[in-house]
Amino acid sequence: MTEPLPRNDYEAFIPGLLHWVSYCNNGAEAAKEVLPLTVAGATVGYVRPEFAKRHLQQFPDVFQASSSGSIQVHPQLATQQARTAAIAAVLEQLREEGVIDGWRNELYPAVQSFHDEPAFLLERAAAPHFGIKAYAGVHINGYVRLPDGGLELWVARRSRTKPTWPGKLDHIAAGGQPHGLSCQENVVKECQEEASIPPELAAKAIATGAVSYTSLQAAGLKRDVLFCYDLELPLDFVPHPQDGEVEEFMRLPIHRVAELITTTDEFKENCTLVICTFLIRHGFLTPDMPGYLHLLRRLTSGDCS
Repeated sequence: MTEPLPRNDYEAFIPGLLHWVSYCNNGAEAAKEVLPLTVAGATVGYVRPEFAKRHLQQFPDVFQASSSGSIQVHPQLATQQARTAAIAAVLEQLREEGVIDGWRNELYPAVQSFHDEPAFLLERAAAPHFGIKAYAGVHINGYVRLPDGGLELWVARRSRTKPTWPGKLDHIAAGGQPHGLSCQENVVKECQEEASIPPELAAKAIATGAVSYTSLQAAGLKRDVLFCYDLELPLDFVPHPQDGEVEEFMRLPIHRVAELITTTDEFKENCTLVICTFLIRHGFLTPDMPGYLHLLRRLTSGDCS
């Protein structure tokens, strides 16, 4: 049972929700202007021509320009381990030169599809430079069900000292998907680290799908897939910041969350897509509302594989 609010209250939010979906997909056209990054003939990423010319081609033992117009990882680097090590050395130099910043010490796999064996592993901060498909983590909608059947969503405010999106509103917990960890394990880890949610409670989170988008950044194409989870929390549970990434938690009515998304820029942009799936899944947005199917389709505008 959803909140007893008039249908038109939620219908009016659809244009604002579509705005943020389009915002996150501002790189769709730019994809035509980048060079494929290939390994043994398979495309695993995309690089800007100027990045390839100025930075990658100074490492001919690692990257080569092919006759087809792509940038290929040198064929002599024949194993995942060899490619990972060689590219890591390149990235360390580019880091020292100030080309790549925001270092995370977290490796993302370069793959065509989520369950593929990685062609190589890449420092997370470099993902947009190389245009690899980043499985940018698990995003948890933590919510409570009120006695009258209404729903409220726990919302985090990011620390104002964070280098990325300081002070923005966010999910109760979310985090990048590191190589070697299952999504469910990552949910439990992020819930504990960011919101002090006990493992036995976090383990009840339900996988509900994914969203995807292609965003153009100064570094290159950010091709993200986000795994969405719902976690129903007890009414008396209160999350607490633990790892310094969150400044405060607030429990807000769903209607208020939708208002904040569609009338302000307070939310971290990609979070709005995950909250869209929550609104659809719990019946706040319905097929009878104009724009419903368009919104549904656009939520997986990126390569969701």
